[in-house]
Amino acid sequence: MDDYVKLARESLENYVLNNKVIEVPDWVKGELLTKKAGVFVTLYKNKTLRGCVGTFLPTTKNLAQEIIQNAISASEDPRFWPVSKDELPLLTYEVSILSEPVLVKDKAKLDPKKYGVIVSTGNGRRGLLLPNIERVNTVGEQISIACLKAGINPNIEKITLYCFNVEKHS
Repeated sequence: MDDYVKLARESLENYVLNNKVIEVPDWVKGELLTKKAGVFVTLYKNKTLRGCVGTFLPTTKNLAQEIIQNAISASEDPRFWPVSKDELPLLTYEVSILSEPVLVKDKAKLDPKKYGVIVSTGNGRRGLLLPNIERVNTVGEQISIACLKAGINPNIEKITLYCFNVEKHS
């Protein structure tokens, strides 16, 4: 297990078992302490989505704190019941480190297997979809799902589109 996943697991388990947010552990080194980026933590139980929460831009001072914060948030993803103690041994983790979003000028250059997308409107609503999601095969499907998540009707509202790369750890 790599350090990104180890930190997500340790954070979530400590929170569920002890109701405490951990400090960055002493074993954490390197870019986890020096780099800032948006991070998504995805939880799976029996290969089925169990939670996925994250930030597309950094909100803390380093990757380690971003992972700790988002692992805990993923355990309380509002689409699901909070993760229980009994589920902990059944969970698998994926940590996605996002590149800085870039404004998309030509949708034809997008690839849903390679790039994630962010759609936004002028009134602040925003939806995000990570890349390489099972059963999402076209850019149109990807944008449509991101709009749906944000409550945006792209047929009525003007959207701005951004894309990003992801470095996955699982």
